[in-house]
Amino acid sequence: MIPKEVEKYLLKVQKPGRYTGGEMGAVIKKKEDVEVRFAFCFPDTYEIGMSHLGIKILYSLFNEVPYIWCERVFAPWIDMEEVMREHDLPLYALESGDPLCDFDFIGFTLQYELSYSNILNMLALGNVPILSKDRKGLKNIVVAGGPNCCNPEPITDFIDIFFLGDGEEVDLEVMELYRVCRKENTTREEFLRRASQIKGVYVPSLYEVDYNDDGTLRSITPRDGAPAKIEKRVMMDMDKCYYPSRFVVPNIEIVHDRAVEEIFRGCIRGCRFCQAGFLYRPVREKSVDCINEQTHTLCRNTGYDEVSLSSLSSSDYTQIVPLLTKLTEWSKKENVSLSLPSLRVDGFTDDILDKIKSVRKSGLTFAPEAGSQRLRDAINKNVFEGELMHTCSVAFEGGYTTVKLYFMIGLPTETYDDVAAIAELGQKVVNAYYACENRAKGQSVRVTISASSFVPKPFTPFQWEPQDTMEELRKKQQHLKSSITTRKITYNYHDSDTSFLEAVFARGDRKLNAVMLKAFEKGIRFDGWSDCFSLQKWLEVFEECGIDPAFYANRKRSFEELLPWDHLDYGIKKSFLQSECEKAYRSESSPNCREKCLGCGAAKYGGGVCYEKR
Repeated sequence: MIPKEVEKYLLKVQKPGRYTGGEMGAVIKKKEDVEVRFAFCFPDTYEIGMSHLGIKILYSLFNEVPYIWCERVFAPWIDMEEVMREHDLPLYALESGDPLCDFDFIGFTLQYELSYSNILNMLALGNVPILSKDRKGLKNIVVAGGPNCCNPEPITDFIDIFFLGDGEEVDLEVMELYRVCRKENTTREEFLRRASQIKGVYVPSLYEVDYNDDGTLRSITPRDGAPAKIEKRVMMDMDKCYYPSRFVVPNIEIVHDRAVEEIFRGCIRGCRFCQAGFLYRPVREKSVDCINEQTHTLCRNTGYDEVSLSSLSSSDYTQIVPLLTKLTEWSKKENVSLSLPSLRVDGFTDDILDKIKSVRKSGLTFAPEAGSQRLRDAINKNVFEGELMHTCSVAFEGGYTTVKLYFMIGLPTETYDDVAAIAELGQKVVNAYYACENRAKGQSVRVTISASSFVPKPFTPFQWEPQDTMEELRKKQQHLKSSITTRKITYNYHDSDTSFLEAVFARGDRKLNAVMLKAFEKGIRFDGWSDCFSLQKWLEVFEECGIDPAFYANRKRSFEELLPWDHLDYGIKKSFLQSECEKAYRSESSPNCREKCLGCGAAKYGGGVCYEKR
């Protein structure tokens, strides 16, 4: 329900539908019937937030609890923010129209380091004190979940509670505790102390951090009975794990405007740069029947004619062909197209091609990540050139003419020859098209090469590695550009400036809280958007705070150094990550989890791929 005082200004902003609510599937409850109000905040625009699977799952899960009302809040775009500030209109939830400050819990999902500035801005727009220490009583408990909780240290001054791992159970346990504490009239501090005893809950205010003279960490010390290590939560039985039967259907077009079905969590591969592949271990699959039923129900309840099968690597689902066979029994009849957005080159078969093109044909996307085999071995990608050529040939024979290839530059051990090899690989894909006798006649091939910049991330074998300087990354980008000799290849690359800031906050410590606060005071936000991002402004903030950002982004760390996230336990042994890092320098690959168990530590959760028969 849009506030009446907001309604008269909506025609002055782009896309008023971002701010109106009232969508099909939105949940409306009576305030007097609920005990806990939860504002689920996505720190980016409506179109991006409404595309996120996590918000779809948790919004429905929370609202199925009679005493909880979960509502959605998105970051207003610049034009809407100006209107709100000019007319003193607070940031509000789409369901009730109530300001953020009216909520018991204010929850953010941490998907991307460059969204942090939006978190502070949203709190301020919603009249919520930005700093945790300034919030009093059992109200406005600011919580956060998502992958970036694996190192939340740069924003610990602003968040009361971080949820580590899968949120379906732990979030509800904390809200139930809140309900109890409010009945007992306990203090905010007592609630947080009790919450810290729940597995998967990190209360940063209960930990003291000390530094050495060289700026590195000396110690991380818990107090008031908080655990020395906070262990992530894991949902092991995916068939029994909650999944919504309907989504809120947006009134305007969003980034991923389709039904989404999660088919498994985790990844068997162990690519050494990939944070998600380690954070979400072990692999846990849903059954074919469960996926089929959930997918069909979602399409019926939302009206979508496209469904995306979500996972980190769709072709690694052990029953992928039987699953696609089952899904196409009804999807073809109902003209619903199936999308597999995370296919691996070595998992693409004629059977899969046959199933996914049966309703609608689109381009194919693969991620070789590196141009040379030596570098692919170093990063443990385990993809071979012959596999890529075979896969592309199968696709071209099947009528496809568009292929997107994703790469990274700046990877550890990379040389300029490795960079040029990206262009060579793209050319070989072009050649493979024209070598196909049964290719689409009268059409030319389109190959797109996208190259992002490597960012070292916590809980990966490359967490100790430096990022290339921005100057070096730009040189490599230009070297790749000059190595492409055909117009059949389109080259896209990401700005190294944003990758630098991402690296700073990915491996940052609590000193960066002061930087974040200063950035907010200077009006910095929407750093993930090129028309808002300014590295120069950030560098000025770092200088004013007396902090060298290169210390976090471009410094190689020793294996002995205490890392800002070492008190958080995601089930992966540090010794395993070190071993994998050392293998990278020998260009030595490791087998995937289904080929051989390497003892990463995830077996302690007692299920999933770790216990499959090999």
